[in-house]
Amino acid sequence: MNRRRAERDGRRGEGLAAWYLRLKGWRVLARRLRTARGEVDLVARRGATVVFVEVKWRRSEAELATALDHHRLRRVIACAEALAPRFLRPGDVLRIDAILLAPGRWPRHIANAALA
Repeated sequence: MNRRRAERDGRRGEGLAAWYLRLKGWRVLARRLRTARGEVDLVARRGATVVFVEVKWRRSEAELATALDHHRLRRVIACAEALAPRFLRPGDVLRIDAILLAPGRWPRHIANAALA
C-alpha cells in the first residue's frame, strides 16, 4: 500500500513540477524516461538550455532535506549522458536540475543540482 501511495505521490509531483517549469517558460520535452542506467523524471528546454530534472516529493519540508543525494544525482547524470543525443542540438547547454516539492510549499528549483 505504501509503495502505491509513494508512486501516486511521485507522479503527482512530476505533474506539478512540469506545470511549474511551463509557467517559468520551459517547454517539457519528455516525462519519465527510462534507460539501462536509470530514470530521469523530466526533460525540458528553454532556448538553448536543455535540463534533465530530478523531481522529489515529500510529505514535509524537513523530509526534503535528505531527499536528494549524490547517488541519485549520479543516476540522473548517467541517464542524461545516454539521452543527450536525443534532445541536444549543436550549441545547446545541458544541465541537471532538481525540483523539490512538499505540500503547502512553493516548489524549490535547484539549477545545476549536480554541482551543488
